[in-house]
Amino acid sequence: MRHERYMKEALAQAALALDEGEFPVGCVIVHKGVVEVTARRSHSSSDAVNEIDHAEITALRQISGIIPHDERKETVIYSTMEPCLMCYAAIMLSGIRHIVYAFEDAMGGGTSCDLKGLAPLYSSLNMFITPHVLRKESLELFKRFFLLPENRYWKGSYLEQYTLSVS
Repeated sequence: MRHERYMKEALAQAALALDEGEFPVGCVIVHKGVVEVTARRSHSSSDAVNEIDHAEITALRQISGIIPHDERKETVIYSTMEPCLMCYAAIMLSGIRHIVYAFEDAMGGGTSCDLKGLAPLYSSLNMFITPHVLRKESLELFKRFFLLPENRYWKGSYLEQYTLSVS
C-alpha cells in the first residue's frame, strides 16, 4: 500500500531521532507521489527542551519554497505520532489537507478536534485524517524510548503510561 511505503520513511526518521536520544517522531511530506521533505523531532533530550522543534514543524519549515501554497492540497504529511494541536493547526495553515499518522497521541493528539466549532479560518477546512498506518512499528519505537532510563522526556506522563500499556 502507498501509505505504508511513505510511513516507512517517516519511521526511518523516527529511528534516527531515537538513535540521537530524541523522542522518536519522524515525518515526511509527499507531493504527487514524491517525498519532498523528511524531518524528525529534535531538542527533546536536553535540559533545555524546546517544544517548537516537533518533526511536523521542522518539515513545514522545509516545505516553504519547495511546493507552492496553492498546490499543497495535493500533498500528504506522514507522521509516526498523531500531530499535537500546535502541529495540527500549523499543518492546516500550511495548506496541507491530508494527515497520515501511525501511533495515536493519547495525551495531546489534535486530530480529533471538532473544527466546526472553531473560528471560520479552521471551521471551513476539510481535513482528511488516516490513522494507524504501521501503528505497531511506531509503538515499538515509543516503547523503546520510554524504557530507556536516560530518556526523561515525558517520563511519568500519561503518554508514557498509555504507551507502555497498549499493544
